Parts: sequence; structure tokens; C-alpha cells
Amino acid sequence: MLPNYGDLLIKRFEQPDEVRTFEKGKFETVKIGSMTIGRASYEPGWKWSEHVGAALCEVEHVGMVISGCAACRMQDGRYYEMRAGDLFYLGPGHDSWVVGDEPYVSLHFLGAEHYAQSRR
Repeated sequence: MLPNYGDLLIKRFEQPDEVRTFEKGKFETVKIGSMTIGRASYEPGWKWSEHVGAALCEVEHVGMVISGCAACRMQDGRYYEMRAGDLFYLGPGHDSWVVGDEPYVSLHFLGAEHYAQSRR
């Protein structure tokens, strides 16, 4: 157990509060203070609409890409790629997938509580 000093709490993803697993990936959550932070780890070939949920993800996300590259297509057809170091906002109504042969890892500061809950 990591230290908890009342007004100081230290946690690590090596000991997540919850792990949501699905084909080609996992989503770990850590609750700290009033926030739930998530870490998404996806293998090459992972795609939201094939491996996790419905056709589109309806969760709003704010996050940061740690490694790899992922693409996102919004419901209206807009296409984006997110790479290591990018901070991102994704509104509801999107599909996403890993681009290339490198695993993808990102941190999620908004939306982690509700992401990928249907297939836990």
C-alpha cells in the first residue's frame, strides 16, 4: 500500500483500483482525490468498435498520449491522429483505433469513470 498522509495521497498504475480488459487491450483506473484517472493500453490492431463497444464511443475524453499512435474518426467524418506527447479532447460520438505496429498508451483525465464499462 502506498502512503496516505491525510492531505497527501500517492498512487500508481501498478496497483490500479480497477482493470477493464477486452480483446487487444485494457483500461486501468486509479481513484485519487475526487478524480478517476485512466490508462488505456492497446495492442496493434485494436479498434473501439470491434473490441470494446458499439459502433461509436459516447464518452467525452481529455487525455494525453504516452506512446504510440491512434486515429479517431468523429461521427461527422472528421479524422485525426494522436501521437506521443499530444494532449487531446474527444467529444462523444467517435471511433478510434491503433495506427501502426507499436502499442498505444494514453492517460485519461476526463471520462475514465465511464469508459469501457459495458464489457468489464
